[in-house]
Amino acid sequence: MTFRVTLSETAARQLRKLPSDQRNRVIRGVRVLEEDPFRPRSRADIRPIEGTDPRKYRIRIGDYRAVYAVLGRGVKIIELFTRGRGYR
Repeated sequence: MTFRVTLSETAARQLRKLPSDQRNRVIRGVRVLEEDPFRPRSRADIRPIEGTDPRKYRIRIGDYRAVYAVLGRGVKIIELFTRGRGYR
C-alpha cells in the first residue's frame, strides 16, 4: 500500500526557497511518507500534532520540519519550516 505525496502551494514555495542540497534532503525525507505516513521508524521521526482536526503530523528532516495531513491515500505536505520557528 503506497500513498501519494503532494505539496500545498505554501510548501512548494518554501521548498523552492531552500538551497539545492537542503531541498534534495527534504525531498528524500518526505519520500518515506509514501510507504507509511503514520508509523515512526528509523529515518522517519513522525509525531502527531496534538489538538488538530483533521489530524496533522510532523516529520523531522534534519533541521527542517514538514507538517502534513493524510487524506485517504494521499499525503498533503502543508508547510515546511526550520526547527526553531515552531508550529502555528
